[in-house]
Amino acid sequence: MNKLKVILTGATGMVGEGVLYECLNHPEVEKVLVITRKPTGYSHPKLQEIIHPDFSDFSALSHDVAGYNACYFCLGVTSIGKKEPEYARLTYDLTIDFAKVLASQNPDMTFCYISGAGTDSTEKGSVMWARVKGKTENDLMKLPFKKAYNFRPAGIIPFLPLRPSMTFYKSLKYVGWLFPIMAVLTPNLIITLKDLAAALINASLIGYSKPILEVKDMKILAKSAN
Repeated sequence: MNKLKVILTGATGMVGEGVLYECLNHPEVEKVLVITRKPTGYSHPKLQEIIHPDFSDFSALSHDVAGYNACYFCLGVTSIGKKEPEYARLTYDLTIDFAKVLASQNPDMTFCYISGAGTDSTEKGSVMWARVKGKTENDLMKLPFKKAYNFRPAGIIPFLPLRPSMTFYKSLKYVGWLFPIMAVLTPNLIITLKDLAAALINASLIGYSKPILEVKDMKILAKSAN
């Protein structure tokens, strides 16, 4: 297929930054457009950034996002301390509104959504965040994309970015030793950020047999040949 032209959200977070780094260094990725509230701090010939402070309205971006064939939606918020209406607005509404704009401009796009292990596809369970994530996944798959994939990682083993001053990475010196142990004890729950990024890219390049990917599926896809 043609080289990937990627739209990425969440690039200033741990997952999004790792995905951005891998995209910029992948030979099959031609360009990366980051939609962000603040600059990523990266500079690269493949990279373009749009600073968009208002994530409640993406309509003004419709022309800017045309002509892309992959989206890696890595933006997300914790449910801790939030009631369901607020969490739904920041998770379901934001994601679906953004995806609708992309789908209207890019019918050949593969949309990859970073969801989470334990997401409730029935939308009827007792866990609030899992219901909201489940509805988000279900409705993404109804949009007129070429393909839509939902990735459900549990634990993610990060790697040091080009900006090691981030608070998250400072904390690794205290807890980083746990990751190798967790990877051995719970292999179906833990994935490296490099493998997660590789799985996202390969989903766009070669696809996968299921629209919902658990950790074991991501590991298989990450190692698949292009």
